[in-house]
Amino acid sequence: MKPLPLSLYMHLPWCVKKCPYCDFNSHRAGSEPPKERYIKALLSDLASEADRASGRALQSIFLGGGTPSLFSPQEIHRLLKGVRAHFAIAEGAEVTMEANPGTVECGSLPGYRDAGVTRLSIGAQSFDDKLLATLGRVHSSAEIVHAVAEAQDGGFENINIDLMHGLPDQTVAMALADLNAAIDMNPTHVSWYQLTLEPNTVFYARPPANLPDDDLAYEIQERGQALLAERGFTQYEVSAYAKDNRRCRHNLNYWLFGDYLAVGAGAHGKFTTPGGVFRYQKPANPLQYMMLQESKPPTADIEPLGRSDLIFEFMLNALRLSDGFSEQTFLATTGLTAADLMRATAPSREKGLLKRKELGLWRPTELGRRFLNDLQSDFVDCTI
Repeated sequence: MKPLPLSLYMHLPWCVKKCPYCDFNSHRAGSEPPKERYIKALLSDLASEADRASGRALQSIFLGGGTPSLFSPQEIHRLLKGVRAHFAIAEGAEVTMEANPGTVECGSLPGYRDAGVTRLSIGAQSFDDKLLATLGRVHSSAEIVHAVAEAQDGGFENINIDLMHGLPDQTVAMALADLNAAIDMNPTHVSWYQLTLEPNTVFYARPPANLPDDDLAYEIQERGQALLAERGFTQYEVSAYAKDNRRCRHNLNYWLFGDYLAVGAGAHGKFTTPGGVFRYQKPANPLQYMMLQESKPPTADIEPLGRSDLIFEFMLNALRLSDGFSEQTFLATTGLTAADLMRATAPSREKGLLKRKELGLWRPTELGRRFLNDLQSDFVDCTI
């Protein structure tokens, strides 16, 4: 099997506060989060992950959270230096860091560029200050504008803006105003996704009032997609839109079932060997994670993926892509056969949700794109 592309995800778990919709592994920072101890744990974790690279160079690195911009540029530089000490990094590799407006308290955004970050993902969520307050965000719309301008003035040429839609009391006009505000700042990428009420969140336990109904949510989505296309952004995934072909290479590696290594509390990884495909997760609690990294040797629970798991996890990711996936990619990343693929997809094809096009390209139909969750659910507990 040809070696798969390799990425690295590094999780920095602290935030100023926990947003009521957030189900990520994030924790309130308090006055003094143990950043120095955590950095040492990450550096130890990097060393323990190096063998899984099997000589491959990293194509992308992603620093996510939490709020990575609570760490200073000097601290991010230490971490990226640690990456370089243990891994080969491909020329022109994409290095993304998430940053929230109003939480870049440890240094300027250009300082992160000097530290080795090549791409910023700025968590705006909305440009409506009332909606920002409803979402529990700690920044204002003015701080979003300032952060993006500071990043651009500091030399960042590749910037993503995260936006949400389907918010409480949000109209079509309000959603389009958010999109226009983001596009007017000339980012290279927009991630535009609907608010969902995830289990184990405040909003799930106490849903906000006046969420858009299904018809309004669908109208917002259609009108927003048209606006993004009109303004030069190409949709390449359910919630991802790129200008000038600046697609997120790190996320594309996830969606196309490449390999990715995991460093940090709660981080998930996947790697492929001649013996199969394996996934693993680091302990989610930052204190437990640090304690385990301080022990010798560090540990992680590793689980082999069975045939049904391979089908489901591949489809869960690849079906999100607007262009679908190639049969060759499926065979190369799962180790399964074309006959396996035909058997697994039979129910979806019969329902008109999925079709095989010319040259072995598979893509959801228009119906499949609209009811993507139903299409993906066809592969839960799939037998082949």
